Amino acid sequence: MNIHLSSRMPLPGLVWGTYPERREPPPIRWPWARAPYPRQVSAVRRAMDDWQGLDDNAYTTRLRSLRAHIGRDGLTPRRTVEALAAAAEAARRGLGLQAYDTQIHAALIMLDNRLAEMATGEGKTLAAALAASVGALAGTPVHVLTANDYLVERDATLLAPLYTCLGLHAGFVTSPMSEAERRAAYAAPICYVTAREVVFDYLRDGQRRGFVRADLQRRNASQHRGEALLRGLCMALIDEADSLLIDEAMTPLILSRQVRGGAARALTWQAWALAGELVAGQDFTPVPAAMRVNLTSAGSARLAALCAALGGRWRSRRLREEVVCTALAARHVYLRDVHYLVRDGQVEIVDDVSGRAAPGRVWSRGLHTFVELKEGCRPTPDTETLAQITYQRFFPRYHRLGGMSGTLHEVRGELREIYGLDVVCVPSRRPNSRKSLACRIYDTRRTLWGAVTERVSECHAAGRPVLIGTASVAESESLSACLTVAGIPHSLLNARHDAREAAIVALSGEPGQVTVATNMAGRGTDIPLAAGVAAAGGLHVLNCQFTASRRIDRQLEGRSARQGDPGSAERWISLDTPRVGEVSGLLALTRWAGQGKDGRIGLGPWLLDALLGLNQWRQSRRERRARRALLEADRQWERGLSFGGPGE
Repeated sequence: MNIHLSSRMPLPGLVWGTYPERREPPPIRWPWARAPYPRQVSAVRRAMDDWQGLDDNAYTTRLRSLRAHIGRDGLTPRRTVEALAAAAEAARRGLGLQAYDTQIHAALIMLDNRLAEMATGEGKTLAAALAASVGALAGTPVHVLTANDYLVERDATLLAPLYTCLGLHAGFVTSPMSEAERRAAYAAPICYVTAREVVFDYLRDGQRRGFVRADLQRRNASQHRGEALLRGLCMALIDEADSLLIDEAMTPLILSRQVRGGAARALTWQAWALAGELVAGQDFTPVPAAMRVNLTSAGSARLAALCAALGGRWRSRRLREEVVCTALAARHVYLRDVHYLVRDGQVEIVDDVSGRAAPGRVWSRGLHTFVELKEGCRPTPDTETLAQITYQRFFPRYHRLGGMSGTLHEVRGELREIYGLDVVCVPSRRPNSRKSLACRIYDTRRTLWGAVTERVSECHAAGRPVLIGTASVAESESLSACLTVAGIPHSLLNARHDAREAAIVALSGEPGQVTVATNMAGRGTDIPLAAGVAAAGGLHVLNCQFTASRRIDRQLEGRSARQGDPGSAERWISLDTPRVGEVSGLLALTRWAGQGKDGRIGLGPWLLDALLGLNQWRQSRRERRARRALLEADRQWERGLSFGGPGE
């Protein structure tokens, strides 16, 4: 197998086509095929000295010559080194920033179609800008994918002077934007955009080329003709790559349109009424871990009796049980302020990985409508699916793909297998000085919040900022109420306050500042320490949630002790913390260990860590199998159907 990718850069034209995208899965990248990155970093550093000695006119002239050579030769090792040196000099001239070796190292990794594991605070934003600049200098349209619309606009604006020095410019796409504005942004050499926006624009382009999924057939292409939004899938750089490529890999991104359908709406209302007739524990059993409801044999018989007089589609046992179980799940499993918010009369899903609200995203198979009925909201209009794709099928369509994150090591095997992406660790610029304190477990949430309040009070008095991670909006607000009663000033960061996220995070490193947050504070944010905070011990992170993955814990802990700063982290949970009850053997051991007067269970920290870690490992393995099964099913489906463009 040929594991070396061509140095030629993909771009729209005669060679790559008017809409370049990969038709076959990318080749698997193996560790022994890596370039000698440390040696290349030294070469870039030497070349930077030459660029730095040029005046503006000489710099522009040499840059023009470099672009001509890259256009002719492609990104050979020599041209890559030269282009990176020019980009680093542009960062110095345009932004006043001196690129560190770690940032150059990460840029080289991404340009080599790999993923860079780079610790929080090491400067991933500039590293991505350096890599994007090199790709754009070669004439390739580059998409830089970041976590949210705020970061999209911020980074494109902040880095504009760098790109201007290189004779480039960056566009950005946020929601809402018109098609003309989107097309203009994608036409820029570099475009900052969220993954969600670029996927939906890609699906819209697929429709313009005459491909839809609603009836699994190619429809009349003439009604969809129009100028494409994107210029193809040439090159992408993904920030927080494991979030998109792993955590959200199976999320279906569905392009749909509203339809008129009274029959479907009647079915929904009937199912909702029928679900209200069934009794928990007798007719059905909720399964919160799987987010579903199982009917008992008695419940199945009762439902059949209730539907006997309805006739029509209700005669189908499979249909009635599936629809009613979905309604029951909406009633009894999906929880307000945990799985969703109600804001401005609309149900907004809360992303369980990022902790952010996801306006516009809806649950499928009627679940969203059932939740709206539960909350008394006006049901959204019925829709039909026009096109659909998942991230794990979308991203391999880029000809060149790179990215970075602080937490890639645990999933490196899956990233290589599914996306052909090898993970390379970038050593930290300074040694990590974070102190990891012992894990604790309490009997109830009430005693846990009491202990957390005491710990926060101690840190607050010492002038140390504290960041507390909670499992949901409801959990964060429950702890916030306890801190308010104790008279401890604090900020609250959850999906209700997403508009103020940047302002809240910017103050989280101030002396004595207390921030209660969901996972929103674990992705795409950086918390700089104010003057005097390092001397007080730095930021203290208190993790009060039990996540499905150790990577998510590391993301939260990584907010502290950035760039060699002091800091500490610890995890405190209770037996009624979400997911803790699923840990095998934990309840029996806690009964054996006993508990103190403060509600703290006397279970050894090493044993507690081992039990929690084993559960997370098992959960990660189950999720990996599910992602692989879905991908195989999608690939088999695609072998028989044409989707996303000609030739598939």
